[in-house]
Amino acid sequence: MNTTSTPAGSIVVGVDGSAYAEAALIWAVDQAALENRPLTLVHAVEPIGFMASGTYAGGGIDYGALLDQTRTAARQVLHAAKAHALEAQPGLEVHELLSYADARTALLDLSHHAAMIVLGSRGRGPVASLLLGSVSVSVAKHAACPVVVRRPTDPSLTTHGILVGVDGTELSLPAIDFAYRMASFRGRPLVVLHCYWQAGERDLVAESIAGMAEKFPDVPVEVRLADGFADQHLVAASQNYELVVVGHHPITPLNDLVFGSVAPTVLEHAHGAVAVVPSQV
Repeated sequence: MNTTSTPAGSIVVGVDGSAYAEAALIWAVDQAALENRPLTLVHAVEPIGFMASGTYAGGGIDYGALLDQTRTAARQVLHAAKAHALEAQPGLEVHELLSYADARTALLDLSHHAAMIVLGSRGRGPVASLLLGSVSVSVAKHAACPVVVRRPTDPSLTTHGILVGVDGTELSLPAIDFAYRMASFRGRPLVVLHCYWQAGERDLVAESIAGMAEKFPDVPVEVRLADGFADQHLVAASQNYELVVVGHHPITPLNDLVFGSVAPTVLEHAHGAVAVVPSQV
């Protein structure tokens, strides 16, 4: 399935040579250096499906040569990404993984051992025509570890730290912890946003972040309360933050609907990077 092993606890980033993957790579390199973790570069190719697609159907095609060309091109993508990573962080431990499987399958398998997965919001190929690539959506929805989806950003925009959306339940705790850690590693302030429908829910956020100040004394925190739909508030505010963090619950028929109402909306419409954190990390 692949050409190398992946260290447990590494930061995994999908690379394909696109501008979107480049944005993901830049962020992942920085984060791996900040956390002193290995970085694993992943590129997936599907030679069987590629040849069966009919794109190169016809007589006289040397499929063996075509497969060799595909492998060579894939390795070039990985080597270029590794060179970029080491140029930015010369001491970084970098691994390359060439997977002969569906990208979603490969990344979801890696999610059980990775610290996080970092992806571009779109990639090359058919999914590039979508607002958000289907690989990013699927991996963010089903991964066992946090998934950060990066977009190319406008350098003229000024951002003000990390934003995390919470619902006041224990299921928000992994997202809160992740947001605090990102703010601490990157030296950024954190805004905790709690959207509520009933007045009695306003106090839940205080319970959610209890103890975090002692755990992360270096992180300045502001709590904001708003009534209404969380996804609308998070999307509207996203242009002001370098990272928006949302949680999602285990996939069940009911929670599938919950995911469908918040996390994909934020992923699809946010103006910057989004981290989706499973409630069972």
